Amino acid sequence: MDRRSFLNGVLGVSAGPLLGPPDQDRLAAALTHARRYTDHSLVAHLRAALDETARTDGSTGPRQALPAAMDLLAVIDHLARDAAPAVRRELLVLGARAAEFTAWLHRDAGSPPHHTLYFHDRAIEWATITGDSPMHAYVLLRKAQATDRHDRVRMLDLAHTAARGPWTLPPRAQAEALQQEARALALTGASPDTVTRSLDEARHALDKAQPAEPASCTGPLCAGYTLDRLMAQTAISHREAGQASRAVELFQQHLAHGRFAPRDQAFFTAHLSGALAAAGEPDQAATTGLTALRLAAAPGYGQALTELRRTAAQLRPHARRPAVRELRQALIAQTAPGHVITP
Repeated sequence: MDRRSFLNGVLGVSAGPLLGPPDQDRLAAALTHARRYTDHSLVAHLRAALDETARTDGSTGPRQALPAAMDLLAVIDHLARDAAPAVRRELLVLGARAAEFTAWLHRDAGSPPHHTLYFHDRAIEWATITGDSPMHAYVLLRKAQATDRHDRVRMLDLAHTAARGPWTLPPRAQAEALQQEARALALTGASPDTVTRSLDEARHALDKAQPAEPASCTGPLCAGYTLDRLMAQTAISHREAGQASRAVELFQQHLAHGRFAPRDQAFFTAHLSGALAAAGEPDQAATTGLTALRLAAAPGYGQALTELRRTAAQLRPHARRPAVRELRQALIAQTAPGHVITP
C-alpha cells in the first residue's frame, strides 16, 4: 500500500491531504514505536504522549504541537482497528480527547474552519460510540466556542445543548457551558437579566465543584476551570452585551489577581483591549493591545490575535493617535514572514 492510501485509510479522505510526505514518514515511525507496547501499556503510553503534546502547545504554540497531535490521532485510529474490544474502547475514549484537542490546535493555528469541524466531528463520533456522553457534550461546547461570533444562533444552539442536553457534565464543565450560553444569549440580543441568569447558573455550578486540579488533556473535563477564568469569560459576555465598562472592570480585576496560562492571559488581555476601545479609551486600548500582542505573537496564539485585529478595526477612527498607530503597525508587522514581537 502506498503512503497516500495508507494515510487516507488511517484518517479518512477529508483529513488525508492535511499531511504531506514528510509528515507521513514521521507517522509511519510513530506507528512502529507504538507497536512496541503491549495492550496493557499501550493506552498509557498514548495518553502520556497526548499530555506531552498539550504541554508543547502551552509552551510553544499550536503550530509546533499540531504535527505530533496529528500523528497521535492517526496512530490511535489505526491501532484501534485491530485491538481487542476492551482495548479498542479505551483507545477510542482517548481518541475522542485527541481529536478534540487536534480541532482546538487547528482553530488556534488559523487553519480553515473545515479542518476544525472535521476533528470535532471525529471526536463526537468516538464519544458516541463509546457511550461517553459528557465528552459528547464537551465537544458541543468546544464547537460553540469555535463558532464565529456572527453565527450567533448556531453558537446558542450548541452551547444550550451542551449545558442542558440529556447528560450530566462535571460541575466545572457545566459552568463553562453555561457561561458560553450566556455569551451567545448576549450576542443574540437577549435581555441583560436573561444573560445574568445564565451566568449565575454557571457560578452556582462552579461552586459545586471539587478543588481544581492541574489541567490536562486526559484528566477530568475542565479540571483547571477556575473562578478567575469564569469571571474573565463573564466579562466577555458583558462586552458582547454592550456593557463595556463592566467588562473592563471585571477583566482588570481578574487579570491582575488570577493565575492564567500564557495563552489565556493573551486572549483575555486582547478582549480587555477591545472592551477599553468600546468604553471610549482608545489610548489605553492600544497600549493594552500591544501587551497582548507581545504575549501572543511568538507562539502564534491565533484566537488572541484575532481579537486584536477586531480591536484594531474598532480603533480605526482613532488611527492618528500615536498609541493606536503603533498597535496597528505592530499587527501589520506581525503578519510579515519571520517577524517576532519581543517584550
